[in-house]
Amino acid sequence: MVPTPPTAASSHELRLSGAGLQLAATCHGDCEAPATVLFAHGFGQTRRAWTGSATAVARHGHRALAYDARGHGGSDRNPADLVYTAQQFIDDLIVVAGELPRPPVLVAASMGGLFGLCAEARWPGLFRAMILVDITPRWEPAGMQRILAFISAFPQGFASLDEAADAIGAYMPGRARKSEAALREVLRQHDDGRWHWHWDRRLLDELARDGERHQDDLADAARAVRCPLLLLSGGRSDLVSADTVNEFLGLAPHARHVRIADATHMLAGDDNDRFTATLLDYLGELDGMGNTGRCAAPTDPASVNGALP
Repeated sequence: MVPTPPTAASSHELRLSGAGLQLAATCHGDCEAPATVLFAHGFGQTRRAWTGSATAVARHGHRALAYDARGHGGSDRNPADLVYTAQQFIDDLIVVAGELPRPPVLVAASMGGLFGLCAEARWPGLFRAMILVDITPRWEPAGMQRILAFISAFPQGFASLDEAADAIGAYMPGRARKSEAALREVLRQHDDGRWHWHWDRRLLDELARDGERHQDDLADAARAVRCPLLLLSGGRSDLVSADTVNEFLGLAPHARHVRIADATHMLAGDDNDRFTATLLDYLGELDGMGNTGRCAAPTDPASVNGALP
């Protein structure tokens, strides 16, 4: 197949309807194009984590759509009396993908990948294909504890953007220091002048700390997925290991695995060029296979039995 030559790509900000709230999103490329690559970020990230890759995807003729998960970035937060649950995030993904003219290719990192597996298991055919970015249904506990320790370490926020940059640099040594513009994407200044993460801190106790008890359900979801499936893992990831990859490939034997040797769990940020090139190669293969249709499904995703309670 002859690859589509890169072209200029514009981007547009928009709001999407989730399951009962509004989600901030960015469309890259032709927003009227039927074929879409849908990007879902990990815990504590925003849609901006995908900008480099989404822009490249759009330049190669695809429509790229990235959104902020509920409680993150510019998306709505749950009201004070509504506890965050995994089911809400899965429902949001089903609603967003289900509103598109054709099943999208899902590119999903970490938390987004887990919810993607559950969404596809509940609604077979929701996605044309799935690309999981450094996540498997089971993960290494030490790696998860390191992530949770970092994101929970600053309950009072940061006195300045420089202080935040120092903390991020210590957590991710070897990375270029975050620019002020990049920091403003992931931090919000409160009335007291201190800078806090962009995500709702309630997510820590109501969602993030509860993941391990769902691992058997996530394994069942992976076993049920039949669409084309690619796992991209970081060779230096402390969350995904050879053991967790091998177990995943046993659950989904039709899946392929590509390891990006020098990347950590923050794979797309560590080596975006290699990540994007791998993504574009896979999209080219899918284009050569043709499109698939979407299975019929109920309009209310909550009416389907979910993989997670």
